Amino acid sequence: MKLTFCGGAGVVTGANYLLEVGDKKFLIDCGLEQGETFSSDRNFKEFPYDPASIDALFVTHAHIDHVGRIPQLVKAGFKGAIYSTPPTKDFARLLLLDSEHLLGEEAEQRHVPPLYGDEDVAHAMSVWRTVRYHGPFSAGPLTVEFYDAGHILGSSSICVTAEGKKIVFSGDLGNTPAPFIHPIEYIPSADYALIESAYGNRMHERAEERQEMVREAVEETVRDGGALVIPAFAMERTQEMIFELNELAESGKIPKVPVFIDSPLAIKLTEVYKKYAGDKDYFNDEARALLAKGDSIFDFPGLTQTPTKEESKRINEVPPPKIVIAGAGMSNGGRILHHEIRCLPDPKSTLLIVGYQARGSMGRVIQEGAKSVEIFGEQVPVRCRVRVVSGYSAHADQPQLMEWVSSMRGSVKKIFVVQGDPDESMALAEKIKSDLRLEAEVPTLGESAVL
Repeated sequence: MKLTFCGGAGVVTGANYLLEVGDKKFLIDCGLEQGETFSSDRNFKEFPYDPASIDALFVTHAHIDHVGRIPQLVKAGFKGAIYSTPPTKDFARLLLLDSEHLLGEEAEQRHVPPLYGDEDVAHAMSVWRTVRYHGPFSAGPLTVEFYDAGHILGSSSICVTAEGKKIVFSGDLGNTPAPFIHPIEYIPSADYALIESAYGNRMHERAEERQEMVREAVEETVRDGGALVIPAFAMERTQEMIFELNELAESGKIPKVPVFIDSPLAIKLTEVYKKYAGDKDYFNDEARALLAKGDSIFDFPGLTQTPTKEESKRINEVPPPKIVIAGAGMSNGGRILHHEIRCLPDPKSTLLIVGYQARGSMGRVIQEGAKSVEIFGEQVPVRCRVRVVSGYSAHADQPQLMEWVSSMRGSVKKIFVVQGDPDESMALAEKIKSDLRLEAEVPTLGESAVL
């Protein structure tokens, strides 16, 4: 087998791996590379392989940096089948349709054709098949099995067996325990493994600490009469924040203030969560017990959803204190910018960062202490409190990543460390080599490895 790192090497985003077995070719993920803008320039270049030659595509989860180029792949001639869990397919359809207009705007600015259209999303969905966890299936010479990665609803680590060898693609591994999904599943044996490294050199706060940090942020903002503004990814992070705020409000740990979900996409995605809420494959026992008692885990008194632009604008008429959750999660577009332009200059308000901020994104710039940022062509001073709670990241931290590798320590020959900034990836690779005495490498973009 030959493995080529067509994306996700040396960067967090843009996961795309080509696995060749004899004359057959397979992809694991086909994601958008992101950073300063929603889509980086590299996405507008041709794929480093012929899409028509690819026999099948396996998808770890529905985040855009893992699925964002799939309609483009279809448009360029891909004729194979796509495989993922059922929630991943449902999420991907909504996310890809939502991304289409943003990508169209960026293509216009670059004076290049758009990456794809709605018809390409429909085509991708028509060849997209769903599989359950722990249901091995054949795809040409491969035997493929999906395991729960504990990252977002329906996320997977993918185990591929061929030519007597087993290779595991971690996808994005979750930050366990998460509020309502299952923890990471460990894979007891493999010959080779790819592991993500977004937090390869860091440790998160634990669950109790992160909830306490949110409680403190709410209390100090309410006390000062400001707005608590939370940039949140429409999928998982928004639903986690709703879940946590619901818990805090019901237990009387935070004052009751208006909470707004200002993200049409998050509202649509929450319906997918509700669709699978009773399925033990996807929701943990705690969440299903709450649902069984009649608790609506994604709704509570005082929560308002604002799908239309008019409803979004009316949030400005509601006097503080208030809480606003809006996308995009890295402040690189979307409705969050309209709230940040008001929140950032206000010393009474708080910007609460609860997700990963890619290098170059405006969220990362604010997180690193910028005194001002440019929004809609004007310089906006940053005078508000900026609070960072990394414990809500859906990515595993270094100890959790090390535990995942340790589970296959007795059999694995080599670990490829991917999907991280170079310093994070190198730190994790060195930790694996020093602590576990395993061979670990940080591959470069375009590099191939014969397995």
